Amino acid sequence: MTSDDISSPAEVSAAQEETSPQQLYASRVVLTTYPSQHGIEPIPLSWGAQTAAERGPVVVSRQPDSFGKRNAIGAGGGSYCIYRALAVAIGALGPNHRPDFRMTEPTNVIGPFPSWSDPDKIVSMDPWGHAIVEHYSDHLEQGVDIRPTIAITKAHIKLAEIDEAISKGELHCDGDIVSADGELKVVKVASEPVWHIPGVAKRFGISEATLRRALFEDTGGMYPELITRPDLKVFLPPIGGLTVYIFGNPDHISDPTKRLTMRVHDECNGSDVFGSDICTCKPYLIYSIEECAREAQNGGVGVVVYFRKEGRALGEVTKYLVYNARKRQEGGDTAANYFKRTEFVAGVKDMRFQALMPDILHWLGVSRIDRFISMSNMKYEAIVNSGIEIVERVSIPSERMPADSKVEIEAKIADGYFTTGNVPTSEMLENVKGRNWDEIAH
Repeated sequence: MTSDDISSPAEVSAAQEETSPQQLYASRVVLTTYPSQHGIEPIPLSWGAQTAAERGPVVVSRQPDSFGKRNAIGAGGGSYCIYRALAVAIGALGPNHRPDFRMTEPTNVIGPFPSWSDPDKIVSMDPWGHAIVEHYSDHLEQGVDIRPTIAITKAHIKLAEIDEAISKGELHCDGDIVSADGELKVVKVASEPVWHIPGVAKRFGISEATLRRALFEDTGGMYPELITRPDLKVFLPPIGGLTVYIFGNPDHISDPTKRLTMRVHDECNGSDVFGSDICTCKPYLIYSIEECAREAQNGGVGVVVYFRKEGRALGEVTKYLVYNARKRQEGGDTAANYFKRTEFVAGVKDMRFQALMPDILHWLGVSRIDRFISMSNMKYEAIVNSGIEIVERVSIPSERMPADSKVEIEAKIADGYFTTGNVPTSEMLENVKGRNWDEIAH
């Protein structure tokens, strides 16, 4: 984006007073389209084709030059599409703005791998989403609005916990993976969701019609084309994406002669960012970062995949309501009632449904994980059932567990989470109790 595309506060204020819907959008309101409608000629898209050219670009834009060529439902940008609409509405962004992709190319080459052309291996992301300029420049030159859904960059990350590990001699500065001042060198990948509707339905064992109807109904009818356009098989949902942090050489991820340490982590703002001690999320995340760095220093590679699935994909509001119920229930916050309180509020104890999670691993070319830093049975089963071998499962060290998190972890172990210790009995779960709000310490 150039400086000409950015409005000043005064310009935004003026635009708010002067701009009407008719000025922003030249055509009438189009609520939906139909397969045989005049002017509707989608660019061919063949999910699972051998090459990017044979597959075709994903086009979801409603801009004038692209509207009739759209071959996907939804909007680009994941959950941020709503903020883009707001920026257009207040005059901060032109409705027909096109990004300037010069110098935005990936810093590292990843793939392609055979999984990219396997329609059953990848159904929730566009494997070519990082390379639209490389493969679809002809469409871009013709005025078709195509947006990347994957970006690859490099970064240094600085964490106080890593500084502490270095000071204790638990991690050393090698000048490569860990710099002299304790910064971790990483390659980062950001990915937005792109769903192949038939593939997603198949992954969950439901019909495509059922999936389309549920997505339409339970988003307030946000996307009518889920119903009216059965010919469009790709959907860009307004949900959070994921980030991959790679420690070491990304080429080693797909190399079976190199060891791979990995954690798949689901977002927990309260713990990951603010250090809440009611769960093990941040301690487990930090531990996995340390282990990934060590693996890279030993000649292998480490990967942390961070999914935006706050509160087991139930959301943070639901999470906090559950916290309140747990602390106020008769008998206090016990491991025996951990999942029950969630089910009372949300109706289900977990909505992460890990069936789509392995797609990013297949995109990275993973065939074996030597050390899987996770206790989750759902993640383990999803990965193994997708054809990826897991050699060793690694629990969080007990000394890293906050005292108040034992309610969560003991309940999860009893529910099937991996452990090298004993599985607690029902009676034992009754005796695992979290602190009250007014307690400073146990």
